[in-house]
Amino acid sequence: MTFRPEEVEAFLDLFHATKEKIRHFEGCKHLELLQDFNTPHIFVTYSYWESEEHLNRYRHSALFAEVWKATKSKFADKPVAFSSKKVIEVK
Repeated sequence: MTFRPEEVEAFLDLFHATKEKIRHFEGCKHLELLQDFNTPHIFVTYSYWESEEHLNRYRHSALFAEVWKATKSKFADKPVAFSSKKVIEVK
């Protein structure tokens, strides 16, 4: 997600205010926020869900609608989202 630089602090406040609700949403196993080293107004959320069905329930929830509405108002560019599956785990 690429934010307008002046919106980064507001986005971080929003993330901190909602992260526990997202983490405790049924099926969410992991949630973290990553920031680009070289472009500090670019972020990625990484979440791990029990199943695609759990993720889709979240995507159709009131919580997601609320968080997404507040988040997208801060974008400088169109966001990119994708779902992945683990192929190889290296320990």
